[in-house]
Amino acid sequence: MISPVIRLHQVVAYAGERAILDSVSLEVRPGERLAIIGRNGAGKSSLLKLLTGKITPSYGKAQVLQWELDGRLSHRDRMALHAQVGQVFQGLHLVQRLTALENVLLGSLGRNTSWLTWARIFPRQEVLLAMSLLERAGLVGKAHVRTDRLSGGERQKVAISRMLMQRPRLILADEPTAALDPVASAEVAALLSSLTQDRQSTLISVVHDPGLLPILADRVIGLRQGRIVFDLPVEELGDDKLNMLYRDGKPEGWIARLDGFAL
Repeated sequence: MISPVIRLHQVVAYAGERAILDSVSLEVRPGERLAIIGRNGAGKSSLLKLLTGKITPSYGKAQVLQWELDGRLSHRDRMALHAQVGQVFQGLHLVQRLTALENVLLGSLGRNTSWLTWARIFPRQEVLLAMSLLERAGLVGKAHVRTDRLSGGERQKVAISRMLMQRPRLILADEPTAALDPVASAEVAALLSSLTQDRQSTLISVVHDPGLLPILADRVIGLRQGRIVFDLPVEELGDDKLNMLYRDGKPEGWIARLDGFAL
């Protein structure tokens, strides 16, 4: 039997006196693509922080990969966990003065500790891997262009390529296309999904645009006030579930985009 990548059981986590995650139980299998949706403040980003050990459960049990996130995780184990978890943020954290290729190569620093890397000199096999990722992203022609001269969509593709240089088993993406136009959003989502599947990694995404759900996910969970209110295959997501999740008002643009959403 294959062990889940993530196993949460009745997890409760607090920020001050407020429960930001409330009785959350969840299992995610290796290679699965899971999307998290919900209103602002529903606990989506808090759930991702829990999975990296940045938030410790007050009650319940949380296991990610082989580590128990119970507040007793040593610094060494925390670093080992982070080495196997890749993250994609809205804020890209790229080094703007470096080229696209140099930024991607930074993703390999965890396994390249030679002083030569401080001079941005990397092993040939790492350069070839970085170039192959940029080629898949359609950016091989921009490899030697400074990152601050790229478009927003191009920069996000560089960030995804850098993250994949880490060779993570688990990928967490927090609204990775939120700042992009619809065309760039779809391109970036498709790239993230296809590269993740190629490497048989597990992908968990916080998604703000319903039109991206069929691209990024096989399964969707809805969060409301820190609780999971539904957990189902993406093709079964209908208006009844969405109305329950957003019954105080859907996000701007939701209804218009649903017309083109393949349910």
